[in-house]
Amino acid sequence: MSRIGKLPVSVPAGVTITVANDNTVTVKGPKGQLSTRIHKSMKVEVENGVLRVLRSDDEKETRALHGLSRSLIHNMVVGVTSGFSKNLEIVGVGYRAQKNGQNLVLNMGYSHPVEITPPSGITFDVPAPNKITVSGIDKQLVGQVAADIRNVRRPEPYKGKGIKYENEVVRRKEGKTGK
Repeated sequence: MSRIGKLPVSVPAGVTITVANDNTVTVKGPKGQLSTRIHKSMKVEVENGVLRVLRSDDEKETRALHGLSRSLIHNMVVGVTSGFSKNLEIVGVGYRAQKNGQNLVLNMGYSHPVEITPPSGITFDVPAPNKITVSGIDKQLVGQVAADIRNVRRPEPYKGKGIKYENEVVRRKEGKTGK
């Protein structure tokens, strides 16, 4: 058995989970609704506030999908109850971020400011000019949007300037050693 796949997913109060005939799992909660389609070899059971993911056989692909299916459903449950967020930091003189309505405007040393429009379900927060918080209910979408913001100017290895995750460690290189 998969160690992750055999763990039960507890369903908190206020969250409803429905499984359609085509293995589409829909999770509704106080923050919104998420749905995903689980592989046909997985069986999802909900009883007494506990969700279990069972597999039909011991094939290699089925074993690999067992833990993945359980993790996807668990992330949906956590997303509709508490949500996810990623924090980014901007390092560099003159580099800054600001909110313009819903959009995020980044001044990163280019000849023009970079404006990023959030997809539906994602919100930006700028508590300080050098800090950005990306939040939403879909873990994959939050991570992808944060990665797209980081790619506007990745941290460079000599001075560490750029956009980095809050707990990211930038490996620094030694500069020129002149004689």
